[in-house]
Amino acid sequence: MLLLAFLLGAGMGVTLGLLGAGGSILAVPIFVYVLGVEAKSAIAMSLAVVGATALVGSAIHWRAGNVRFTAALIFAPVAMVGTYLGARLARFTSGETQLILFAVVMLLAAYFMLRGSRHPQLPAESEAPVEAGPLAGFATGLILLLGLEGLAVGALTGLVGVGGGFLIVPALLLLGDIEVREAIGTSLLVIALKSAAGFWGYLDQVSIAWTVMGLFTIASVGGILLGARLSCWLPASTLRRSFAGFLVVMSFFIVYMEGFR
Repeated sequence: MLLLAFLLGAGMGVTLGLLGAGGSILAVPIFVYVLGVEAKSAIAMSLAVVGATALVGSAIHWRAGNVRFTAALIFAPVAMVGTYLGARLARFTSGETQLILFAVVMLLAAYFMLRGSRHPQLPAESEAPVEAGPLAGFATGLILLLGLEGLAVGALTGLVGVGGGFLIVPALLLLGDIEVREAIGTSLLVIALKSAAGFWGYLDQVSIAWTVMGLFTIASVGGILLGARLSCWLPASTLRRSFAGFLVVMSFFIVYMEGFR
């Protein structure tokens, strides 16, 4: 099982490196349906994997100057609170309900990927600065809006164990004076911080298979570095469409397994 965890973690990391987002959403179904981990434990373990992988990604972006610490300071604290609260709320939510909610999130991620693949200027590929949004002139209201979204995205992360980058990046772009690559790098830092908060919130609720999780994380981090290199040679739009289709299939599989078996 340890070898399988390592290989699957590497595959997940490669996927994340190739696409720039979405790969971490594979962690929960791999833990549950392949490695036989209980649902709540799988969600907690996925938070650790997602957080570690995002931290490596944010370090790479930081070296390239693509992390806005001011934006992270606005978004991360409330997102961390939301993630911790979502993890604590999981105590009152069945594992089956969490997995069905997770399937809904997979469909949402697939929608964002399919929508993005139809446009050449995908956030992960564009280098042009984003113009100021309609709320850019209202600093107080904008900060409040970002804080509320950070709280909501964080709670979702705590409940289902996904990073939520496909929701965080658009929120950060509302800041106006921020480029898309900076939004992606900053999003990875936010994901790392709130995933740590969520994992902490689960520690007294579930048992953790530390060895399996550790090997999975190491392989995932190595995979994201390999995937980032391979992404230069493979068409991102085709990869995104294929992966979005896979997410749709997996979401229906989870609903079937948890709701209709």
